[in-house]
Amino acid sequence: MIAEVGHLCLILAMALAVLLATLPTVGVIRGWSLWMQSAGSLAAGMLVFCAFAFACLTATFLQDDFSVRYVASHSNASLPLQYKVSAVWGGHEGSFLLWTLVLCAWTFAVATLARDLTPDMRARVLAVLGGLGSGFFAFMLGTSNPFDRNLPIYPENGSDLNPLLQDFGLIVHPPMLYMGYVGFAVPFAFAIATLWSGRLDTAWARWSRPWTNAAWAFLTIGITLGSWWAYYELGWGGWWFWDAVENASFLPWLVGTALIHSLVASEKRGVFKSWTVLLAIAAFSLSLLGGFLVRSGVLTSVHAFAVDPERGLFMLVFFAVVVGASLALYALRAGRIESNVVFAPSGREVLLLLNNVILVVAAGSILYGTLKPLIYEAISGGAKLSVGPPWFNSVFVPLMLLLFVFLAVSPRSRWRETPLAGLLMQQAVLLGGASVVTLIAFVTLGRIEFMLVLPVALALWITANLALDLYAKLRTRTGFRAPWRLNPSWIGMFLGHLGIAAAAIGVTVTVFFSTERDLRMTAGDAVDLEGYTFTLQSVDRVRGPNYAADRGTVVVTRGGEQVVILYPEKRVYDAGGQTMTEAAMDAGLIRDLYVALGEPLDDAGAWSVRVHYKPFVRWIWLGGLMVAAGGFVTLLDRRYRRRRVAARELADGADGGEGTDQDASLSPPVVPS
Repeated sequence: MIAEVGHLCLILAMALAVLLATLPTVGVIRGWSLWMQSAGSLAAGMLVFCAFAFACLTATFLQDDFSVRYVASHSNASLPLQYKVSAVWGGHEGSFLLWTLVLCAWTFAVATLARDLTPDMRARVLAVLGGLGSGFFAFMLGTSNPFDRNLPIYPENGSDLNPLLQDFGLIVHPPMLYMGYVGFAVPFAFAIATLWSGRLDTAWARWSRPWTNAAWAFLTIGITLGSWWAYYELGWGGWWFWDAVENASFLPWLVGTALIHSLVASEKRGVFKSWTVLLAIAAFSLSLLGGFLVRSGVLTSVHAFAVDPERGLFMLVFFAVVVGASLALYALRAGRIESNVVFAPSGREVLLLLNNVILVVAAGSILYGTLKPLIYEAISGGAKLSVGPPWFNSVFVPLMLLLFVFLAVSPRSRWRETPLAGLLMQQAVLLGGASVVTLIAFVTLGRIEFMLVLPVALALWITANLALDLYAKLRTRTGFRAPWRLNPSWIGMFLGHLGIAAAAIGVTVTVFFSTERDLRMTAGDAVDLEGYTFTLQSVDRVRGPNYAADRGTVVVTRGGEQVVILYPEKRVYDAGGQTMTEAAMDAGLIRDLYVALGEPLDDAGAWSVRVHYKPFVRWIWLGGLMVAAGGFVTLLDRRYRRRRVAARELADGADGGEGTDQDASLSPPVVPS
């Protein structure tokens, strides 16, 4: 009965989504205020029914209702409670329901927080989101209904959740990732609504900017959590594999990064208006493309869902309709956009444009590398082609190194025009100092390589510029102001750029200084690695809630002193007999010690054991979290709470000019006298 109620709720939610797409649209066309005002109530109703459907699906998992096909395929009676809840989005149907629920939540947030927009603009934005929701619900009900029954015959205990997914990572990673993926629907809706209205000005950028920052921050957290999850769960010690589905999440992040910088220029200076709209369309389009790649069955990936061609065809058609209609509207309206803003080649506007170009080229390169095997297979009649990490690294790394140059210089530049002589002298001193510090550090460590020194020196250069800019912001004529009085937008920029620098240092040091050993070990055997001694004391049989495991006891010492005892496991799950490696690690800010238990090698008690020493690997995820924190901090900017002013500008088509906030974008460089 619960499943049927959930199915009914999905039908009702779809009906409200269709009404949300149509009634406000008709209201805008005919000038009927009541119909335009209905958008908020329809958005709330859509969220309520979708949330109730999600609750019903969760209840079927908690009740072990294996007559529901999706529950039987992704749960088991002995599955721990926390994984029964997360198993709700552990497969295609449930994850798409979560995807749609997130869209409903974003739609309701816009309806609630954008009430001071003019009625027609609010109606347009919500109508676009309602149209997207209609497509998602139609896909779910037509091809991916999570409430389908297995009747009359169904398994007694269920098939079980994939052991890879029986982890804390499943609880936090997909919701954060979907908040980012789907969150880009909001700036997309603002862009389409603005093109629809014919009033493309700087006010739309001010309204889109906080929503874009929030979606981008959530996506940053999702990608960071996914990297961390792969690191400790897969037993390889890797944190990024250029997997096709990893790439699918990275693409909208790259374009979204370009979008948030372009929105700054559009809001403050009224430049790049049409380009910014195109980026908003592209960011959400790439999110849809990622959804298609994951769910169509065209990719082979540890992340991909095994689905049938019907689902892939539906998503491809939906993707083509959304992107095609958006680009058609853009083509009709973009030619009318004019910008008379004047700036010099040394102005910050140019640096932001170059930043955008590099990010878009990087995204295009990754998209090409991801789709090339599919295109080649289709053209060649089934022949396989592999595009792996070496190719992606050879393209992506040089682009990022070039980006770091602009990342370092841009906070010290000015709008319109920057005095080049003083800026170049300042940057030469800072870059020289960063290079000397880097060289001294690596000479001490006994290793000097160009691709080791260069990224770290650039990261320190970025950090030095941020420190200089922070000093300039805190300094006043009478002393220093409190840090918490700084503009949140500038603090967000500071955290974001500092996080990128930290992640770059983490990536570089980890790649060049990590060491690993694959060993054959029996009880009592020891191995030395980077000054640490790893001793396998024993391998014992233990029992988990729904699995049996061989648990190793590895004592780690240094200089004769015990550092930690690690307990890696090799698990065999009861339901399907699937095996899973559970690595054990001692994590730290400077280094990780990582041990994974492989397969038994003989009857004498020998095991394959993998031992890793990974310096600075935590800096990768620390940097990611700092970047995400920066995105969230920007939401505290008081300008985004001045909704009535922005709404009036959006209604009147006023040009917002440079803006009046005293953030990093307006601070002059500190140059030597």
